[in-house]
Amino acid sequence: MKLIITRHAKSSWDYPNLSDHERPLAKRGRRGSDAIGKWLAEQQHIPQTVLCSTSKRTRETWSRMSKFLPAVEDVRFEPDLYHGGAHATLSVLSTTGSSSVLILGHNPGIGIFADAILTSPPQHADFFRYPTAATLICEVPVDDWADVRYESGIVIDFVIPRELV
Repeated sequence: MKLIITRHAKSSWDYPNLSDHERPLAKRGRRGSDAIGKWLAEQQHIPQTVLCSTSKRTRETWSRMSKFLPAVEDVRFEPDLYHGGAHATLSVLSTTGSSSVLILGHNPGIGIFADAILTSPPQHADFFRYPTAATLICEVPVDDWADVRYESGIVIDFVIPRELV
């Protein structure tokens, strides 16, 4: 099974009266989302299901990424991914039946989850920072996401937007 783990792209702080949940992407975040979407398409890392936090910046990140990918019919906006930790992320993942899943969330939870799911981390200087729009591709040796366990994923790739634009 293929797992794609993406942190939302760079958000804007230009609207101090907005709640954290309602912050949109910054211009840099829009470029980064586009770059990750193009890269996923070029590398043929195509999700069948997307599990996305409910925040505006994650929804906008997915909207921009999705322009470059084949239509994904199963897109779920999951409240537990809004600042949820690794256990909440694992729990949400376990509810899907697709063989290729993209999870779109927030730090620190998404970065902690990415590290926890792997047998060993990628050799990338920014992996443990998991910067905005960072994207990990890994394979997990299970037939059902309900059986996924920490320290089971094998790294296929890890990329950040500045490497692509």
